[in-house]
Amino acid sequence: VQLQASGGGLVQAGGSLILSCSASGHTFSSYDMGWFRQAPGKEREFVTRISRGGGRTYYEDSVKGRFTASRDNAKNTVYLQMNSLKPEDTAVYYCAASSGGIHYTRTSNYDYWGQGTLVTVSS
Repeated sequence: VQLQASGGGLVQAGGSLILSCSASGHTFSSYDMGWFRQAPGKEREFVTRISRGGGRTYYEDSVKGRFTASRDNAKNTVYLQMNSLKPEDTAVYYCAASSGGIHYTRTSNYDYWGQGTLVTVSS
């Protein structure tokens, strides 16, 4: 699976962005999809995961109620709607594909990664 993330940019605190991740190469609907982020000097951290059918989502506590993951399997695309953005959300955001497993917050659970897209939130 090849993943291509896009949609990052500069936004003021309180603003919104929508990230997209397009997939090609294998059957997109066979994979659970995750979003991770990595701030400067920090480790990559889990943000959200959406099941292969889109019916189940999981969120890191700090983004609950502000971020929403969705997917369109017909378009081989997963989205991350980010609202009420805060300066601490500034990071490179990565999408990733997982063939399964219970440890969905771990980077090791994911088989394929996109190249990342930078989100900068100014105060």
